[in-house]
Amino acid sequence: MNVTEDMPECRKQTETYCRKDSAEHEGYDRGHSVQRITENNATNSHRQKDGMLEKILSPDNLNQAYKRVKSNKGSGGVDKMTVDQLLGYLRLNGKELVRSIYAGKYHPQPVRRVEIPKDNGKMRKLGIPTVVDRLIQQAIAQVLTPIYERQFSDGSFGFRPRRSQHDALQRLKEHVDDGYRYVVDMDLEKYFDTVNHSLLIQLLSKTIKDGRVISLIHKFLNAGIMANGVFESNTRGVPQGGPLSPLLGNVMLNELDKELEARNHRFVRFADDLIIFCKTKRSGQRTYEHILPFIEKKLKLKVNQEKTEVTHIKRIKFLGYGFYLYRGKCRFRVHPKSVQKLKDSIRETTSRSNGMSMAERKKKLNQKIVGWVNYFKLADMKKLMERTDEWTRRRIRMITWKNWKRVRTRYKWLRKLGVNHWKALEWANTRKGYWRIAGSKILSQTLTNKLFKRAKFKSFLEHYLSVRQ
Repeated sequence: MNVTEDMPECRKQTETYCRKDSAEHEGYDRGHSVQRITENNATNSHRQKDGMLEKILSPDNLNQAYKRVKSNKGSGGVDKMTVDQLLGYLRLNGKELVRSIYAGKYHPQPVRRVEIPKDNGKMRKLGIPTVVDRLIQQAIAQVLTPIYERQFSDGSFGFRPRRSQHDALQRLKEHVDDGYRYVVDMDLEKYFDTVNHSLLIQLLSKTIKDGRVISLIHKFLNAGIMANGVFESNTRGVPQGGPLSPLLGNVMLNELDKELEARNHRFVRFADDLIIFCKTKRSGQRTYEHILPFIEKKLKLKVNQEKTEVTHIKRIKFLGYGFYLYRGKCRFRVHPKSVQKLKDSIRETTSRSNGMSMAERKKKLNQKIVGWVNYFKLADMKKLMERTDEWTRRRIRMITWKNWKRVRTRYKWLRKLGVNHWKALEWANTRKGYWRIAGSKILSQTLTNKLFKRAKFKSFLEHYLSVRQ
């Protein structure tokens, strides 16, 4: 459906979606200024226009952006507009929205701060833009991505079309197989929260010659954050959560990629996860000491020197994987932290206190098994999958026994599962604990593996063997 054509004129713009004009100079309304940026003429919104904004706001591009935002779903921003309400809003206000952007009067709303747990127990901060702002960001990203793809390094894999974590891991394997077994495991501290706006705008201006687009992007960078109902201004950082953030993050770190290439270093980068490969630990230490000033002084980023280390490939965790050498070649394994994270997730799904029905548990477990195994399928983990299947089935047996609760109910189900009267009576009256019962013959001989298969519970091992073929 075309979201920009045949739209009636908006009779009245509410403050929620379209704020009143300010007294700033036309084209710079709440945008960048000479005082706020180390400026060059490329950012002047009047002097440089190459038609990029017209491409961004073309009906075809906006329609494609709408479909992408719609398919990605996601929660609403500070205005509480949902993705399902976006089309209705655009039908009423689409033309006025486009005109306000052309006039430099469009003002993105603050992003909604959301925190999600990280593997290390800390919280990752996300910024959720409004669905209207996501639409505009997506439209910008669709035009800029093909342009920057031609500039990005071959060693960069994160948030790029037709490149994935598996591609990054295979490249890592190539470098290790070539004898580069020591690595600089670089940790950029809070990367997305520390990006320097002025430097980022300078880098964008090297490629983007339409100052109106530069001004629009800078408005998104300066939109601010709404956390617990309190507005916070942001003078640095690229909040994760919007369609434009991954591209902007790659634009900044592409400078680091080019510097590494100029120094003939082998590396693999996925977003802000960077591995630099060396043949010896000593050369790795030299590499780290030489590249550190470039990152902190030139790019104005912060390296976490406590977490950054020069070490052997078998001691690192990258994209959830661990690594080992077999007959001189790099092999993949699942890192212990990733295994623990999986078990914690299964433990939560199979908790009796979460209020789920058995059908809901089965659905969630099956989705988890398929997604997790598909991601870690490069790893050698047949025995791990066997153990995880056994542990998961024991968890299901435990909550099943808990659900039966009363002696009468346990007796009834044991009889249905083929246990004779006296044995069913004995087992139904057992005083053994839930976890002990789940691992005993009482349930392994009744709630059998064949029964799980007939009930359409997926198996880690079976799915792993199917995707490894």
